[in-house]
Amino acid sequence: MSDETNNAAAPDGQAPEAQAGVRLQVLTQYIRDLSFENAVAQKGLPSGEVQPEISVQVSLDARKRPADHQYEVISKFRVQSTNASDKSPIFLCELDYGGIFHVEGVPEDQLHPFLMIECPRMLFPFVRRIVSDMTRDGGFPPFNMDPIDFVALYRQEIARRMQAERPADQPLS
Repeated sequence: MSDETNNAAAPDGQAPEAQAGVRLQVLTQYIRDLSFENAVAQKGLPSGEVQPEISVQVSLDARKRPADHQYEVISKFRVQSTNASDKSPIFLCELDYGGIFHVEGVPEDQLHPFLMIECPRMLFPFVRRIVSDMTRDGGFPPFNMDPIDFVALYRQEIARRMQAERPADQPLS
């Protein structure tokens, strides 16, 4: 099903985002840090049946660069697999993936959520592919991460920060 409202070109041929003055361009993307540890190869197979449990942790960081309208966004992923029966490690994949973005036309009060939601969303398909390749090349079936809701992730982080800033004697509302 197509969304003609959001995808339709404006009468002058520009996309709706271009009309609003928002400009987002990926200048470069890169692997900042990558590690993969195959605990099974290092220690041998755990005794008994292996029932892998996989957890994915994500953290985001963004900072202004010296050049006008340029920002660096780093997505950190920690993908860990453990055996469900005895919690012994199976593998650990850690990836810090960065992008340099040129962003113009975003109001200052909306810039932080824009950088922490839209930029990681653009990088995610590349991160997913790298993690899939690393798990496969590490001797396991490729792990294809489910899509991440970066809006929900952003809201959780804001809520966590607000909770941390609240004085201890202030009651919950």
